[in-house]
Amino acid sequence: MRKLHSRFPLKLFPVLLFMTTAALFLQGCVSNGGYNTRPWEGNNQPNQQAQQTPNDLSDAPAEFGMEAAESTTINKDDLPTVKVGILLPLSGPHQKLGQAMLNAAQLAIYDVGYSNFELIPQDTKGNAEGAKEAARAALQGGAQLVLGPVFSHSVKAARQVTQPAGVNMIAFSTDWTLANNRTFLIGFLPFDQVERVVSYAARQGYGNVAVLSPQDTYGNGIVSAYNSIAAQSGASTVRVERFSPRGTDLGDVVRKFSDYDARKAANNAHGAPFNAVLMPVGGPLARQVGSFLNHYDLPPNQVKRLGTGLMDDTVLATDRTLSGAWFAAPSPKVRQKFEQRYKNFYLSSPPRIASLAYDATALSAILAQIGLRKNNAPAYDHRSITNPNGFAGVDGIFRFRNDGIVERGLAILEYKNGRIIMVDDAPRSFQNHAY
Repeated sequence: MRKLHSRFPLKLFPVLLFMTTAALFLQGCVSNGGYNTRPWEGNNQPNQQAQQTPNDLSDAPAEFGMEAAESTTINKDDLPTVKVGILLPLSGPHQKLGQAMLNAAQLAIYDVGYSNFELIPQDTKGNAEGAKEAARAALQGGAQLVLGPVFSHSVKAARQVTQPAGVNMIAFSTDWTLANNRTFLIGFLPFDQVERVVSYAARQGYGNVAVLSPQDTYGNGIVSAYNSIAAQSGASTVRVERFSPRGTDLGDVVRKFSDYDARKAANNAHGAPFNAVLMPVGGPLARQVGSFLNHYDLPPNQVKRLGTGLMDDTVLATDRTLSGAWFAAPSPKVRQKFEQRYKNFYLSSPPRIASLAYDATALSAILAQIGLRKNNAPAYDHRSITNPNGFAGVDGIFRFRNDGIVERGLAILEYKNGRIIMVDDAPRSFQNHAY
């Protein structure tokens, strides 16, 4: 029997789970201190380039870059005990999210764990002090690797415990200011999303790009990322405009952004000054931006809407002012199997980010087996975690850079006829793919 120790029992009976959108996650997991808007600088290069396709986290170690002879020398149920802590908000206002992520971790153990692999859940209570206590309890319980926490303030607190102890952490936050060579972030970061969607749009003829971004920490990161990759992606930047995070000034900003008055005076109201707009927004704010673009004569059939993972929202797909929008996100067809299994097991739909807990747990179980078979110790060292070939999980391929930031292979998705469809699939390998 695969082990999961906790004073918070897993609910293996049907549970009611709330649906957490990517927008809420990205906004809720960022620290008030703001993003590091230059994460591409510094020691982020791999020790070597990818030489093969990513290791599939659903495969046994015999299929995971090991020779058959190596993999059969020890029965996996005879392997020594390995303990991994997972820090989640199992009480407090985010307890439903925490329980759902723990459920997903349990599925991963069923799939690729082994008898002596022990997952140790600890409750962060959704706050910094709780996270520090949870990290301390996990290490006292023998954790050799820590997964989580979710929120940036919790990650910051927990790593004050894990780093001095020399224990690596794979956290679910999207605040990349916290990433380093012992804190790896598996959350959905927007840099890959910006590069992927802008590059794809430019290749399809939408290379005259304007950026309309909120004046907040997330927007700062997006604008800096865009400025870094625009030229090499084939995009020509027409303008960059910022607006209030709450959208209170959107009407005036979009009027100026669209050259509406000048076009109207020149009797050229339908001549758009650019053919694509990068708008890193989600939820009601995305609807507002789309509506104002339409109002000032920049409809979707003239100006392609480009977005980030914040647009991974089926509700937004029904908004006609966003029709045809493209955004970059993990391939949905890869994730469907996980979501269906979760529904079958728990009789409810998983929150969007539950897949992060699945992938992190599967990775920790596989690396434990590989390390034990080869070196009699779990492969939780920096070199193993930053394998340049990467890993294939339920959100597609991913790998960690030397600086702890995740890099993902993403698909291009589109709003069409009220649905989200895939127009360009995600890559299956990091070979010939630059960091």
